[in-house]
Amino acid sequence: MIAIVLLAQTSLAPKLIASARDQLTWGTTYDPSYTSLKYPGGDVDRKLGVCTDVIIRSFRAVGIDLQQKIIEHKRGHMALYPKGKLDPNIDHRRVKNMAVYFKAAGSALPLNQDWRPGDVVYWILDNGRDHIGLVTDRKGPSGKFEVVHNMSTPLEEDVLGRWKIVGHYRYPKR
Repeated sequence: MIAIVLLAQTSLAPKLIASARDQLTWGTTYDPSYTSLKYPGGDVDRKLGVCTDVIIRSFRAVGIDLQQKIIEHKRGHMALYPKGKLDPNIDHRRVKNMAVYFKAAGSALPLNQDWRPGDVVYWILDNGRDHIGLVTDRKGPSGKFEVVHNMSTPLEEDVLGRWKIVGHYRYPKR
């Protein structure tokens, strides 16, 4: 039984990465506009998105709906989240909300340690904005794993150490 669970968890990373890499081919442009979405399973048009949409779409491809999970968790734990109002159209598309959920799910790990493909990284950019990406299995010239993220369009880049890391998550906890 334990071996089956471990196998399922370790096979998640390649599928997350494949989904994130697939997004590199969509021609998605950065667009943070508020959009009304169905719930659960809502998504903005795949030609549009932000950094969190890379994560949402990657996890949805492996059967994990972060929109639903974050809304359900926030519904029962409003005080943990930055904004108290519950909004299934946008809550899951906010980096800070995603970080609260990952931490509550027991997925937070030490910063700058033991990075593995499929991990999620949360940065504070030089301009003070929140940013998030998915760690891949390729190493860049820095010797660190590359990350799929979206600041203008989804890219896979050697940026793991470029900005201040404030969150490191391995979700689901494995």
